[in-house]
Amino acid sequence: MTGIVVVSHSRPLADAAVALAKGLIPGLDAPTEVAAGLPDGSLGTDATEIMAAIERADDGSGVLVLADLGSGVLSAQMALELLDPDLAAHVRLSGAALVEGLVAAYAAAGTGKDLDAVQADADAAASLKLRQVAGPPPD
Repeated sequence: MTGIVVVSHSRPLADAAVALAKGLIPGLDAPTEVAAGLPDGSLGTDATEIMAAIERADDGSGVLVLADLGSGVLSAQMALELLDPDLAAHVRLSGAALVEGLVAAYAAAGTGKDLDAVQADADAAASLKLRQVAGPPPD
């Protein structure tokens, strides 16, 4: 099953986002790992922890990584460089908003969609929200 890694500068934020996704979609159990905050509990991201989370989340089906802010993306990119190239080839970074993307990815992964579909669902989540806020297009 496609794994998911949540990268955040804040461990409580990441844990809450994962709890929200699991709570909104009961009955699914997509492999989800968190790489958030620094070892001393302060804010930040750690590329080696992200790498380890990717390794834990992978069962051979691929891993989607979602990050909260730009430097989290940079840390995730660095983690990809640290990974074994065979594993790195099956890891994708999503540009999705963390909460919306995570909920969509969790639902997609939990229902058995492949990595490409999980990423597509996560990446589309923000545009769906924008359409909801904007309302139907004018005639």
